[in-house]
Amino acid sequence: MSFDELGLSPELLKAVAKQGYTEPTPIQEQAIPLVLSGSDMLASAQTGTGKTASFTLPILQHLSKKELKGKRQPRALILTPTRELAAQVSSNLRSYAQFTNLRSTVIYGGVNQNPQVRALQQGQDIVIATPGRLLDLYNQRHLSLRAISMFVLDEADRMLDMGFLGDIKKIISLMPEKRQNLMFSATFSGEIKKLTKEFLHNPVTVDVSPPNSTVTAIAQKAYRVDKAKKTELLVKLINEEAWGQALVFTRTKHGANNLSDRIEKAGISSVAIHGNKSQGARTKALADFKRKKVQILVATDIAARGLDIPLLPHVVNFDLPNISEDYVHRIGRTGRAGADGVAISFVSPDENNYLRGIEKLIDFTIPAEVPEGFLTPRKPSKKAMARGEGRGPRRNEPKSERNSSGSGFKGKSRRPSNNSDIEKSSSKGQKNGTAKPKDRKPKKRWY
Repeated sequence: MSFDELGLSPELLKAVAKQGYTEPTPIQEQAIPLVLSGSDMLASAQTGTGKTASFTLPILQHLSKKELKGKRQPRALILTPTRELAAQVSSNLRSYAQFTNLRSTVIYGGVNQNPQVRALQQGQDIVIATPGRLLDLYNQRHLSLRAISMFVLDEADRMLDMGFLGDIKKIISLMPEKRQNLMFSATFSGEIKKLTKEFLHNPVTVDVSPPNSTVTAIAQKAYRVDKAKKTELLVKLINEEAWGQALVFTRTKHGANNLSDRIEKAGISSVAIHGNKSQGARTKALADFKRKKVQILVATDIAARGLDIPLLPHVVNFDLPNISEDYVHRIGRTGRAGADGVAISFVSPDENNYLRGIEKLIDFTIPAEVPEGFLTPRKPSKKAMARGEGRGPRRNEPKSERNSSGSGFKGKSRRPSNNSDIEKSSSKGQKNGTAKPKDRKPKKRWY
């Protein structure tokens, strides 16, 4: 199928062709005609599959057909969880709207609000926003939502993860009841389905991928490595495999700063991006990375949604996420739009549970390697030693009594079982000279 068959206007088709798109992705092919029909929609698609065009193109077509009456004011609202995603959606929308007379603006926190207020005063048809700044400007009476006829909740699952449920409900209450609602997300949880019942009306469902699946173009692998040696391994891979660029995820803001500094000291250009950075610094860091002025971008999960970096070859989970779903969004920054990509995860011994949770979620066992010299052999725990695991034979114990694994004893345990010939303790047994054996723990020795 081509874009010509989706029912889009000549102006939009011209804009799409200018972007170099020839065939719609599966989510675009299914969603665009349904949105154009006026239905509410609940849509799920893997990240990086062209989801943004699935709602921005129909919005532009709908608003272009409606005659503008009176003062220009927002008629469509697109709500996103992060500034980066809001900026990306805004950029895409402007490209698609270049041959129409529609206006759009983006508003988010972390920057001076005055330019955003001036843009709203000039009159806008479409607003892309994060919840906090949107409500701030509404409360200051710089913005009205009374004319909204189309509402999009993008990355709805991330919205809930970030605690925006209360803000979402408040924003919904400020809009007219009669409107078209679209909810897009890479994953759907029980909370998401509950939310759909509150504000979607007889929605059609579009699901073009299994829940929490990862793009097949992404090659996934893991390295088992000591926590203290992760930076050394990362630098080794960057240098020896001649990585052009990589997006590296850490779990904390402090960790992102430290890792970026250590990479810089190794002679590799790097910059960190996270929530404590000013919006200006975040925008500059992302721009420098896209222009390949910077080789390594170190980020927290704030960047897992909304970063659209064409042909990004590598994503590295320096720290595994403690929320399994975030793994899907992190690695979705590579392998976008049909391109190949590699997702690498560093797994220290304390992260094994995180890895198991991720593999269960995506229903895939990630191939793991142990790079030589980067993982210290683990000594048996005290409990394992008490059970006789991980130690050699006791003194004076003939080797023939060892089992094939070299630990413990061959055959029955020395400690009597319930079925042994030694009788259980009883007064009768003691009189007959059968004393209760002492339950001694084996001595703990290192060999």
